[in-house]
Amino acid sequence: MSTIDLIVLGMLKKQPLSAYELQKLVDYRHISHWVKISTPSIYKKVLQLEEKGYISGQPERTGKMPEKTVYSLTAAGDLEFERLMLEVACQPINIFLDFNAVIVNLAGLSAEKQSFCLAGIEDNLKILKSYIQENLWLKEKSADIPATGLAVLRQQLALAETLEKWLADLLPKT
Repeated sequence: MSTIDLIVLGMLKKQPLSAYELQKLVDYRHISHWVKISTPSIYKKVLQLEEKGYISGQPERTGKMPEKTVYSLTAAGDLEFERLMLEVACQPINIFLDFNAVIVNLAGLSAEKQSFCLAGIEDNLKILKSYIQENLWLKEKSADIPATGLAVLRQQLALAETLEKWLADLLPKT
Protein backbone atom coordinates (compact mmCIF):
# COMPACT_ATOMS: atom_id res chain seq x y z
CA MET A 1 0.00 0.00 0.00
CA SER A 2 1.20 3.44 -0.83
CA THR A 3 -0.03 6.61 0.77
CA ILE A 4 0.49 8.30 -2.58
CA ASP A 5 -1.94 5.80 -4.17
CA LEU A 6 -4.58 6.80 -1.65
CA ILE A 7 -4.00 10.53 -2.14
CA VAL A 8 -4.09 10.35 -5.94
CA LEU A 9 -7.10 8.02 -6.07
CA GLY A 10 -8.93 10.19 -3.51
CA MET A 11 -8.37 13.34 -5.54
CA LEU A 12 -9.47 11.67 -8.75
CA LYS A 13 -12.56 10.31 -7.00
CA LYS A 14 -13.70 13.91 -6.61
CA GLN A 15 -12.90 15.06 -10.15
CA PRO A 16 -10.82 14.25 -13.22
CA LEU A 17 -7.41 15.97 -13.16
CA SER A 18 -4.15 16.05 -15.08
CA ALA A 19 -0.94 15.00 -13.34
CA TYR A 20 0.04 18.67 -13.22
CA GLU A 21 -3.29 19.58 -11.58
CA LEU A 22 -2.82 16.76 -9.05
CA GLN A 23 0.63 18.10 -8.20
CA LYS A 24 -0.71 21.66 -7.86
CA LEU A 25 -3.51 20.44 -5.59
CA VAL A 26 -0.98 18.63 -3.39
CA ASP A 27 0.99 21.89 -3.21
CA TYR A 28 -2.11 24.03 -2.56
CA ARG A 29 -3.31 21.74 0.23
CA HIS A 30 0.24 21.49 1.63
CA ILE A 31 -0.13 17.72 1.73
CA SER A 32 3.64 17.26 1.63
CA HIS A 33 3.80 18.82 5.11
CA TRP A 34 2.02 15.80 6.60
CA VAL A 35 2.67 13.00 4.11
CA LYS A 36 5.90 12.13 2.32
CA ILE A 37 5.02 12.95 -1.26
CA SER A 38 7.00 14.68 -3.99
CA THR A 39 6.26 16.03 -7.45
CA PRO A 40 8.14 13.23 -9.24
CA SER A 41 6.33 10.61 -7.13
CA ILE A 42 2.95 11.98 -8.23
CA TYR A 43 3.82 11.77 -11.92
CA LYS A 44 5.27 8.28 -11.49
CA LYS A 45 2.25 7.15 -9.48
CA VAL A 46 -0.20 8.38 -12.13
CA LEU A 47 1.52 6.21 -14.73
CA GLN A 48 1.54 3.18 -12.40
CA LEU A 49 -2.13 3.59 -11.49
CA GLU A 50 -3.07 3.87 -15.16
CA GLU A 51 -1.04 0.75 -15.95
CA LYS A 52 -2.94 -1.14 -13.22
CA GLY A 53 -6.27 0.03 -14.65
CA TYR A 54 -7.23 2.13 -11.61
CA ILE A 55 -7.31 5.36 -13.59
CA SER A 56 -7.84 6.18 -17.23
CA GLY A 57 -6.19 9.04 -19.08
CA GLN A 58 -7.79 10.96 -21.93
CA PRO A 59 -5.83 13.52 -23.97
CA GLU A 60 -7.44 16.97 -23.97
CA ARG A 61 -6.65 20.26 -25.61
CA THR A 62 -8.09 23.60 -24.53
CA GLY A 63 -7.77 26.39 -27.08
CA LYS A 64 -4.16 26.88 -28.10
CA MET A 65 -2.83 25.24 -24.97
CA PRO A 66 -0.69 22.13 -25.39
CA GLU A 67 -2.42 18.79 -25.12
CA LYS A 68 -2.61 17.29 -21.64
CA THR A 69 -3.83 13.99 -20.30
CA VAL A 70 -6.71 14.20 -17.85
CA TYR A 71 -7.14 11.19 -15.58
CA SER A 72 -10.37 9.76 -14.21
CA LEU A 73 -11.00 7.06 -11.68
CA THR A 74 -12.16 3.74 -13.16
CA ALA A 75 -14.54 1.32 -11.46
CA ALA A 76 -11.49 -0.76 -10.45
CA GLY A 77 -9.88 2.42 -9.11
CA ASP A 78 -12.94 3.20 -7.03
CA LEU A 79 -12.78 -0.30 -5.50
CA GLU A 80 -9.04 0.09 -4.89
CA PHE A 81 -9.64 3.46 -3.21
CA GLU A 82 -12.21 1.89 -0.86
CA ARG A 83 -9.93 -1.08 -0.17
CA LEU A 84 -7.02 1.22 0.70
CA MET A 85 -9.20 3.41 2.92
CA LEU A 86 -10.35 0.40 4.92
CA GLU A 87 -6.85 -1.10 5.03
CA VAL A 88 -5.22 2.06 6.32
CA ALA A 89 -8.02 2.81 8.79
CA CYS A 90 -7.56 -0.66 10.35
CA GLN A 91 -3.76 -0.48 10.67
CA PRO A 92 -1.93 0.52 13.84
CA ILE A 93 -1.14 4.23 13.80
CA ASN A 94 2.55 5.00 13.47
CA ILE A 95 4.09 8.41 13.93
CA PHE A 96 7.44 8.70 12.21
CA LEU A 97 9.48 11.78 13.02
CA ASP A 98 12.82 11.97 11.24
CA PHE A 99 14.41 13.99 14.03
CA ASN A 100 13.89 11.10 16.47
CA ALA A 101 16.99 9.55 14.88
CA VAL A 102 18.89 12.58 16.19
CA ILE A 103 17.29 12.35 19.64
CA VAL A 104 18.20 8.69 20.19
CA ASN A 105 21.80 9.41 19.18
CA LEU A 106 22.37 12.58 21.20
CA ALA A 107 24.60 10.79 23.70
CA GLY A 108 27.18 10.35 20.94
CA LEU A 109 27.79 14.11 20.82
CA SER A 110 29.43 16.60 23.14
CA ALA A 111 27.07 18.64 25.34
CA GLU A 112 27.64 21.67 23.10
CA LYS A 113 26.70 19.78 19.93
CA GLN A 114 23.72 18.16 21.67
CA SER A 115 22.45 21.63 22.54
CA PHE A 116 23.01 22.74 18.95
CA CYS A 117 20.96 19.81 17.60
CA LEU A 118 18.14 20.38 20.08
CA ALA A 119 18.11 24.11 19.32
CA GLY A 120 17.80 23.33 15.60
CA ILE A 121 14.84 21.05 16.25
CA GLU A 122 13.30 23.68 18.55
CA ASP A 123 13.70 26.41 15.90
CA ASN A 124 12.16 24.22 13.21
CA LEU A 125 9.24 23.30 15.47
CA LYS A 126 8.56 27.00 16.04
CA ILE A 127 8.59 27.61 12.28
CA LEU A 128 6.27 24.64 11.70
CA LYS A 129 3.88 25.73 14.45
CA SER A 130 3.77 29.29 13.11
CA TYR A 131 3.11 28.03 9.60
CA ILE A 132 0.31 25.73 10.79
CA GLN A 133 -1.28 28.48 12.90
CA GLU A 134 -1.24 30.91 9.97
CA ASN A 135 -2.60 28.30 7.57
CA LEU A 136 -5.33 27.28 10.01
CA TRP A 137 -6.30 30.90 10.56
CA LEU A 138 -6.60 31.46 6.81
CA LYS A 139 -8.47 28.20 6.17
CA GLU A 140 -10.96 28.70 9.01
CA LYS A 141 -12.11 31.89 7.27
CA SER A 142 -12.72 30.07 3.97
CA ALA A 143 -16.09 28.47 3.32
CA ASP A 144 -14.69 26.05 0.71
CA ILE A 145 -12.31 24.20 3.07
CA PRO A 146 -13.82 20.87 4.17
CA ALA A 147 -14.09 20.08 7.88
CA THR A 148 -11.72 17.14 7.36
CA GLY A 149 -9.03 19.50 6.06
CA LEU A 150 -9.42 21.71 9.11
CA ALA A 151 -9.29 18.63 11.34
CA VAL A 152 -5.92 17.65 9.87
CA LEU A 153 -4.56 21.15 10.43
CA ARG A 154 -5.79 21.12 14.04
CA GLN A 155 -4.20 17.69 14.51
CA GLN A 156 -0.90 19.01 13.18
CA LEU A 157 -1.07 22.04 15.48
CA ALA A 158 -1.77 19.84 18.52
CA LEU A 159 1.16 17.61 17.56
CA ALA A 160 3.49 20.62 17.14
CA GLU A 161 2.43 21.97 20.55
CA THR A 162 2.96 18.57 22.17
CA LEU A 163 6.40 18.26 20.56
CA GLU A 164 7.32 21.71 21.88
CA LYS A 165 6.47 20.60 25.43
CA TRP A 166 8.31 17.31 24.96
CA LEU A 167 11.37 19.12 23.64
CA ALA A 168 11.33 21.56 26.57
CA ASP A 169 11.82 18.53 28.87
CA LEU A 170 14.86 17.46 26.84
CA LEU A 171 16.50 20.88 26.79
CA PRO A 172 18.99 21.62 29.56
CA LYS A 173 17.43 23.75 32.30
CA THR A 174 19.12 27.14 32.63
